[in-house]
Amino acid sequence: MTENNAVSKAQENMSKSIDVLRKELANIRAGKANASILNNIKVEYYGTEVPLNQVASINIPEARVLLISPYDKSSLDAIEHSINSSDLGLNPANDGDVIRLVIPQLTGERRKEIAKQVGKEAEETRIAVRNVRRDAMDDIKKQEKKSEITEDDLHDLEDQIQKVTDKAVADINKIAADKEKEITEG
Repeated sequence: MTENNAVSKAQENMSKSIDVLRKELANIRAGKANASILNNIKVEYYGTEVPLNQVASINIPEARVLLISPYDKSSLDAIEHSINSSDLGLNPANDGDVIRLVIPQLTGERRKEIAKQVGKEAEETRIAVRNVRRDAMDDIKKQEKKSEITEDDLHDLEDQIQKVTDKAVADINKIAADKEKEITEG
């Protein structure tokens, strides 16, 4: 079988797309406490915007509770303000030492909305993978036109690229199905 840069490049780009999907889905609330929902929260700390996880530790003492313990107690109000002004839709409870975030139980309607969002993210990733496949196919066809590879090599490479694409789409489908299951079983 012919080994070609186009196949490995396509595989690498597809893997990157899948990694982005994993990160996006980690930020989607599923009715359980998950510290990753706070990944995009920035806190004003001594005049600088810093990620929340750099100014506080985040623990999960119960299934639906996040406990945020700031390293510096003077940053409690700034952390509370950042959470309130975010799009999380959670109300922080500040007791003077720590902030508790209670993740509400999801309603059936909300679960359906979130499942649709997961499906949308997965479809966007599948489109990105298909675009990578198209670019790789174009690349090897150009190589064949320039006589850098033979027609047989072209067909072998097309098959390899299709196999890589099929595996990437299967991975995307599994990741999305697992997240949807997590949401619906909540």
